[in-house]
Amino acid sequence: MALQYEIIPVTPFQQNCSLVWCDVTMEAALVDPGGELPRLLGRVSAHGVQLKQILLTHAHIDHAGAAGQLSEDKHLPIIGPHEGDQFWIDGLADQSRMFQFPEAKSFVPTRWLHQGDQVHVGNETLNVLHCPGHTPGHVVFHHQGQGLLFVGDVLFQGSIGRTDFPQGDHATLINAIKTKLLVLQDTVKFVPGHGPMSTIGSERRSNPHLQG
Repeated sequence: MALQYEIIPVTPFQQNCSLVWCDVTMEAALVDPGGELPRLLGRVSAHGVQLKQILLTHAHIDHAGAAGQLSEDKHLPIIGPHEGDQFWIDGLADQSRMFQFPEAKSFVPTRWLHQGDQVHVGNETLNVLHCPGHTPGHVVFHHQGQGLLFVGDVLFQGSIGRTDFPQGDHATLINAIKTKLLVLQDTVKFVPGHGPMSTIGSERRSNPHLQG
């Protein structure tokens, strides 16, 4: 029994959408479907899984741009992020015009997420960590059994999320990383919103933004 996953970079921003599924029930979720729905649904079909839900770390266009359309087309619940990102959801159409993305549908998540919540993908459990700073409503999904995180734009290999967007805050982000992520074991792996995977231990030792 395990949580399986495939990382599928989408949009001109090469955002890491993740298809995750339970290898017993074959129930699946898409984490941060920012765009390119035909490609994402093609991967769902290729793995023979049943797409049951959409999980969002936060509501920037490259992470949430296709969530409303996918939810409408496939009658899927949208789980997350935290309600601190409602203003970003409300502004998805403006974001899509600003960055020349296909027009994004606004939506109201089926369920907001908070620190300590859990999300189930088949028989597998993801723990929710509220990690604001990049956006106020940003959440991280933690599969404790496999030591695996889906961190969105909180943390990257050698870097951290931007905090110069509306309601971003550098001190808040650093605090979230240090109190929610760096307390985990060195071996915990994470899928960032962009770029290659890394481990908590590697970032604790060498990420220049986290020293001191």
